[in-house]
Amino acid sequence: MNLEKIFQKIGIAELNAMQEEAIEAILRGRQDVVVLSPTGTGKTLAYLLPVVQLLNADDNQVQALVIVPGRELALQSDNVLKSLGTGLRSAACYGGRAAMDEHRKLREVNPQIVFGTPGRLNDHLDKRNILPYSIRYLIIDEFDKCLEMGFHQEMSRLLRKLPALERRILLSATDAEQIPDFVQLDKVQRLDYLIEEEPVGERVTLYAVKSPVKDKLNTLRSLLCRLGDTQSIVFLNYRDAVERVADYLRREGFGVSAFHGGMEQKQREDALYKFSNGSANVFVATDLASRGLDIPDIQNIIHYHLPVNEQEMIHRVGRTARWDKMGQSYFIVGPEESIDQLTFLEQQTSIAELNTECTQDSSVAYVPSPKMATIYIGKGKKDKISKGDIVGFLCKKGGLDTEDIGRIDVTDRYAYAAVSRDKLQQVLRLVKGEKIKGIRTVVEPVK
Repeated sequence: MNLEKIFQKIGIAELNAMQEEAIEAILRGRQDVVVLSPTGTGKTLAYLLPVVQLLNADDNQVQALVIVPGRELALQSDNVLKSLGTGLRSAACYGGRAAMDEHRKLREVNPQIVFGTPGRLNDHLDKRNILPYSIRYLIIDEFDKCLEMGFHQEMSRLLRKLPALERRILLSATDAEQIPDFVQLDKVQRLDYLIEEEPVGERVTLYAVKSPVKDKLNTLRSLLCRLGDTQSIVFLNYRDAVERVADYLRREGFGVSAFHGGMEQKQREDALYKFSNGSANVFVATDLASRGLDIPDIQNIIHYHLPVNEQEMIHRVGRTARWDKMGQSYFIVGPEESIDQLTFLEQQTSIAELNTECTQDSSVAYVPSPKMATIYIGKGKKDKISKGDIVGFLCKKGGLDTEDIGRIDVTDRYAYAAVSRDKLQQVLRLVKGEKIKGIRTVVEPVK
């Protein structure tokens, strides 16, 4: 495997120390491996790069199973593998959609590695949609989260169905008090890159932002105006609060995506897609978004509701300053709250000075707009449509330059593309009724 080519594809210059040691331990060793490393340090690559070298590309059976706590991490990990261009086939399996659809996909793809949530993986194993006899590698990503979410019984059942397991690889950003016996770790090599004295990364600057009233909406608006068009995640503790804050910010003219566990799967995927491609620059979410999301350019983390414990704060803040980037974390503190109540917060905080002109009553308030907008194209891989075809279509028919086009994702039946927001209406007007690769299709904005 040519690592230099892979690095070029995924846009990194070199591996960090944790990744290098994890790759060596998994690829060269024979022991089970536990990797502990802070959020944002690239643990997905740390296990994927060696595991893909251990699999037999000529064997059409599932050889590696990756357990994850949620559907977002399953999809994201599957996309990371595909981005490596190794030629290995993969699939993501998770609840919230018909198991029969996944069964058809499994038969069509014949994956050699499967990413999935414990319940759905059990379902496919029970129905023989996934055969266990060739599965030699088990990876549990965010194993502490899997345990916190009460997956003990489901994971225990799952592991009993895997008679051919040779290696177990566990990864997490926080250490579990005890790894259950059912995991059956044997001769473990433990790689601990957690630094207890620094619960928040050195590359993250912390601020306390005072709200004069208990309802923090105006203060949040002022803060977002001050931050301009940079990408921000606003964390809240309750689903209904997410909806309330997101609705308020939309009315104020912000580009917003809302994200919580009560939403339908498609709604969550669309919200995440719009934020990751720059079509929304404010992501309002519960702590569901504090793990498993790998969006590289999040500059700001805003705690509308204060985190209730250190682990919650670590995972929230870990969404920013990923790899070698810098980030900011803002704690909005109401009149009955104090930054001092966060007893686990050891790093020195400073007070953020808000732009006093950017208030709800100001007629000159600047509400930043997202740089991009998302369009839906009603054709996909089944119609022989590729990313290159879409770029050509948007340039030739839509009058765009390549720099006006952002992220493009092509599914079997449709595609999404990010385009410069100020060119959106031009594109929609020019491509109306036009064909892509000789096929007439629907092109419309994603609201």
